[in-house]
Amino acid sequence: MYSLDINFLQNRPGFKQKSSKPGIGKPTFAVGHLTLVYVGFAVGLGVPALIGGGWWFLQAQNAQLEQQLAQLEEENQKLDVELGNINKIRQETDAVKAETKALASVFNQIRPWSAMLQDLRVRIPATVQIENINQTPPVAAKKDQPPPNPAGGIQIVGKARSFNDVNDFLLTLQKSSFLKAEETKIVNATLIKGTTTESSEEGQPAITTPDLVKYTIKSTMSDVPASELITELEKKGTVGLVARIRKLQQTGVLK
Repeated sequence: MYSLDINFLQNRPGFKQKSSKPGIGKPTFAVGHLTLVYVGFAVGLGVPALIGGGWWFLQAQNAQLEQQLAQLEEENQKLDVELGNINKIRQETDAVKAETKALASVFNQIRPWSAMLQDLRVRIPATVQIENINQTPPVAAKKDQPPPNPAGGIQIVGKARSFNDVNDFLLTLQKSSFLKAEETKIVNATLIKGTTTESSEEGQPAITTPDLVKYTIKSTMSDVPASELITELEKKGTVGLVARIRKLQQTGVLK
C-alpha cells in the first residue's frame, strides 16, 4: 500500500523553511552591542583622566592663591607699618597744633604796659594825679564761670581835687578797651584836708595847700582778644605785638 505524506505548513502562504545547515543564519551578537562596549571603555578611561586633570588644575589654582595670599599679607604688614607711622605723625602734628594754639592764646591775651600807660595818659583828667600803678594777679573764677584773663588787673592810686574828679576818671576808665567796665570800681576815696604853712621869710604870705581826695581804683583786664584790638594797639605804638598777631593770622592760627 502507498502512504501519502502531506505537509500542510508548506502550503501556507508566506512560509519559509529554515535552513538546516549550520552557520548560514544571522549572527547572534549585534554590532550595536560592540558600540556600547567601546563607549563604556572610553568612558572608563576618560573619567579618571578628567578627575586627574581637575585635581591638577585645582592644585595649581590653590598654589597660585596661596602665593597671592602671601603677597597680600606682606603688603598688609607694610601698610600696618606705614599706618603706624602716619598715626605717629598725626599725633605729633596734633601736639604741635595744640602748642601753637596755646602760644597764640598767650599772645592774644597780652596787654602791653606801654599801650596801657598810653591809654591811661589820654584818659586821665587834668585835675587827677596818678601816684602809683600796680598789676594785680587774676582772681580765681567762680563755679560755672569762664577762667579769668591771665593778665590779671591793675590798681591805680593817686590824688584828685575832688570826688567828682575821681568819678570822672572812673567813667573814662570804664570806656577803655583794655579794661572790663563792670569790674572797674573805686575801692576807696578819702578827703585830705589842706594845710597852711607860715612863710619863713618875713613879709611873705603863708602857703596853703588845697583839700585833696586820695583814691584807689581797681580794674580787671578785658577778655577781648588782642587780635580784636589791633587798631587800638597800633594807635598806642605797640608794633611788636601787632606784627606777631598779624603773622599768626596769616598762618590761620588766629582769626
